[in-house]
Amino acid sequence: MAFRRENAPKSNFSSIIISLASPEKILEMSYGEVTKPETVNYRTYKPERDGLFCERIFG
Repeated sequence: MAFRRENAPKSNFSSIIISLASPEKILEMSYGEVTKPETVNYRTYKPERDGLFCERIFG
């Protein structure tokens, strides 16, 4: 099993810049709002709607 690909194209980078997102950028990227503290229904083990694990909010 080969882990290296010899024919893979190589890219040259001179630098990478990482910075914190501004509050405005975070609001721009946000999709939904958690409105309930519930996580999972204890009977069905499915995420509660509008809760911390809601698939509609987090995908």
